[in-house]
Amino acid sequence: MIGTAEFDHPGLLYQTRDEYLRGTTAFVRDAVGAGDAVLVAVPGPNLLLLREAFAGLGLGAEITFADMAVDGRNPGRIIPDVLLRFAARHSGRRVSIIGEPIWPGRSDVEYPACAAHEAMINAVFAGRDAAILCPYDASGLDQPRLHDAWRTHPVMIVGGGRRPSPWFADPYLTAEAFNRPLPPVPPRAGVLTYTLPSELSTIRRFVASRALAAGMPADRADDLVTAVNELAENTIAHTTGGGSVSVWLEPGVLVCQVDDSGHLADPLAGRIPPPPRVEGGRGLLLAHQLCDLVRIHSRPAGTSIRVHVRR
Repeated sequence: MIGTAEFDHPGLLYQTRDEYLRGTTAFVRDAVGAGDAVLVAVPGPNLLLLREAFAGLGLGAEITFADMAVDGRNPGRIIPDVLLRFAARHSGRRVSIIGEPIWPGRSDVEYPACAAHEAMINAVFAGRDAAILCPYDASGLDQPRLHDAWRTHPVMIVGGGRRPSPWFADPYLTAEAFNRPLPPVPPRAGVLTYTLPSELSTIRRFVASRALAAGMPADRADDLVTAVNELAENTIAHTTGGGSVSVWLEPGVLVCQVDDSGHLADPLAGRIPPPPRVEGGRGLLLAHQLCDLVRIHSRPAGTSIRVHVRR
């Protein structure tokens, strides 16, 4: 049911394996006992730990499991492809989810997209009959990231007790705090400017040649070309000044950045699928689905969208 329920979004701070198991087990026991649809989406090692723990308690058959390090590798995919998809499969039923999108292995490049995701969950699920518990490894994450957990969750669980967060704020304002400038495009990058729809084929050839020269498999090169083409189409459709595509190699990944003069004001852009009968509005969503990471920095003077595809 949407519009009459209260969404519960607690963060769980844990220091040890036992604290992690106590907090997650209590959440799952309550959810299964209440007849909720339950999803556990945590990174690989924790996924194995919880699978074994819940199977030992006779709860495994009641739970759907997902590896957050795979399904949520790109944080921009978590809301549409993990959370909303699970909720849609169980429409009319309360859903309870353990989601761990931030762990010590998340890089500094990934992190702002992860934190913005945590903030925007509050807006997306407001009024839904749902609970999402987000564990945070307090022994492995630094203090700024732990403080951000207090900013993005209205309630925190510490030492087994729930505490209202004094730092929780409007999710849109919090997400905007993670709308951070991207590192500069390196001088070694290849750059192509464009203005007209007729130049899209040139963009596709430019990106494909760089991807294949970098040794990227043909199918992944095609994914990157499709994503960049969608972003360039958005530039042509929604701005008047044209844009540019930059491509360069970093260790293990090929990176493309699309810059234009548009202002992408909605932090949920690309994270909420448009209604089936609405045309358009899927370019950024598709880029999220095809790429391993999407970072966005938007300001009144323009928007930069950087996509990463592993080689």
